Amino acid sequence: MTPRIRNPHALAPEAVRAMAALEQSFTHSGLDHNLLELVKFRVSQINGCAFCLHMHSGDLRRHGETELRLYMLTAWRESTLYTDRERAALGWAEALTRLPETQAPDVDYDALAAAFTPGEQVWLTMAIGAINIWNRVQVGFRVPHPVDDG
Repeated sequence: MTPRIRNPHALAPEAVRAMAALEQSFTHSGLDHNLLELVKFRVSQINGCAFCLHMHSGDLRRHGETELRLYMLTAWRESTLYTDRERAALGWAEALTRLPETQAPDVDYDALAAAFTPGEQVWLTMAIGAINIWNRVQVGFRVPHPVDDG
């Protein structure tokens, strides 16, 4: 893979600072760190973002996530390893990431509403939007992932 732009973040520092501030705001959301990271990891799988997969898998491991749950995430609907709350978040993340195909169906929203307060729903939706932006920057400009273990 050949990068299209070597360091896109350096070319839009104000935007990157704004995105970093948005990411930092999620610490005030009341949502569990690993839940947010699982969502970011799943969205990055859908979008094929190697850079973000590297980053979020490493973060999840450092915060105690198991290898099995990381490996099984693409099949979360068929796995018993995820809680109802995680399933609701993952379903919503997939629906919003694939918005042109799904139009955010009621079944996914109903699961979300059953597991999250309205405020948590908004925070989670913002986090899903943010990782989709990061994925588009990294994939669009072919930003390579590090080659270490994460």
